[in-house]
Amino acid sequence: MIRRRSVDGRDTVPESSVDAARRRILLGMSAGGAAWVLGSGARAAPGTLLMRAIPSSNETLPAVGLGTWAAFDVEAKGAEFEQAREALARFKELGGRVVDTSPMYGRAEAALGTAGAAVDPDAKLFFATKIWTRGKAEGQAQWAESLRRMGRKRIELGQVHNLLDLDVQLANLRAARERGEVRYVGVTHYTASAHEELARTLEREKLDFLQVNYSIAEPEAAQRLLGVARERGVAVLINRPFQEGEMIGRVKGRALPPVATALGCTSAAQLFLKWIVAEPAVTCVLCGTRKPQHVADNLAAAQGRLPDAAERRAIEDWYRA
Repeated sequence: MIRRRSVDGRDTVPESSVDAARRRILLGMSAGGAAWVLGSGARAAPGTLLMRAIPSSNETLPAVGLGTWAAFDVEAKGAEFEQAREALARFKELGGRVVDTSPMYGRAEAALGTAGAAVDPDAKLFFATKIWTRGKAEGQAQWAESLRRMGRKRIELGQVHNLLDLDVQLANLRAARERGEVRYVGVTHYTASAHEELARTLEREKLDFLQVNYSIAEPEAAQRLLGVARERGVAVLINRPFQEGEMIGRVKGRALPPVATALGCTSAAQLFLKWIVAEPAVTCVLCGTRKPQHVADNLAAAQGRLPDAAERRAIEDWYRA
């Protein structure tokens, strides 16, 4: 994580890798060019976001969500926390719902819980977290601690993080669902090497959600895993949509391609997100940031039409050029 001095010079605020990449683009370009690549016009408006259904319930969710890895790993007070709280407030104001966290994300669960108490007292946001430990008692204790940190009696989605101690922790989550502490159950991973194991898990277990990496830079999930999710009626959350900022850094200094105009995109991030959401198996893409302006820019990708096959190839060609 990179630290930079705030505008007033008094605080140092850590940036996520995605935010840092966007900042490098801005510093490396003229003001006009930066506005074209980063986006200063298109912003999401409440009630206009593309919605996708959870197959197991038909409940709908906006197609772009908020991730908390690195970005929300802050003390639940001070300038860094206020930025996170403002980002969460903006996210909710613009119609966002899905917010994903984990006990392995440092202080993120606690920061999200404190921010949520302030901006989401009616618990309308769709909070998701994970179990990331071994052992029945350890998993039960971790789940109870997540509920406490997040200030919720019930969390919408519980996931076995990176398939760790899968059978034991799935049993823990299903027991939590019986107690009314969670609504949906799923599994996660973030590397292509785990995709086959994820596919076998979906084929064997009745699950509501899968969370996995998928992007132009990491397209392997489309080879088999996303098809299995469709066949099994499993909702799909996408992590690493910008490959931790590397994708945005790769297009530094470039004007957006003509396909951006056709799709109404004003930033590289919006192009990359629309490419992902155009995959029918995808339910929601998680974008990690605590910057309100990036929240708005990301959510704008869930507006307007999605690229067809030829336009997806045009986005890929531009990225890889």
